[in-house]
Amino acid sequence: MLYNWLKALHIIGVVVWFAGLFYLVRLFIYHVEANQESEPKRTILQEQYLLMEKRLLRIITTPGMLVTVAMAVGLLVVSPDWLKQGWLHAKLAFVALLLVYHHLCARILKQLEKGTCSWTGQQLRAFNEAPTLLLFVIVLLVVFKNSFPTNLVTWAVVGLIGVMVAAIQLYARQRRLDRERLASQPQPQ
Repeated sequence: MLYNWLKALHIIGVVVWFAGLFYLVRLFIYHVEANQESEPKRTILQEQYLLMEKRLLRIITTPGMLVTVAMAVGLLVVSPDWLKQGWLHAKLAFVALLLVYHHLCARILKQLEKGTCSWTGQQLRAFNEAPTLLLFVIVLLVVFKNSFPTNLVTWAVVGLIGVMVAAIQLYARQRRLDRERLASQPQPQ
């Protein structure tokens, strides 16, 4: 029974953590792109985004991470034989990357707060895709365990990266064209 509770809480923690990570970097993008606005709109937007970012990181994302890690430790205490399995070592390596990503998000938030963030909207869009890739691989490792389809997953990750890069480029192109179209329209007198 304890195992089921730990597993359920671990999954809930993962969902909360990822939801926070996905939305946090989206807010960073909006925050950075608010620099293109004129005053006072720029300051109003940036102050609002900063408030939302701080609350999201402190109240949702970091607690989700802590629940995830605590329940994972509990699961390993209940099932210590897992520590001998290669799939778990791989999963823990990808989770370590996810923890680094979480830390980088906290650093970006501090930079945004100080006004020293040098990330562009496009760079943040690419950065925002990292947890998707990590989630993809981590879930497959958990599902397939020692029968992990390495070749298939490798190609799927490469394909997923290709789709993400193309989508980011197409979106950037569309935004540029929209700005050009807007700039070429006559301004009302």
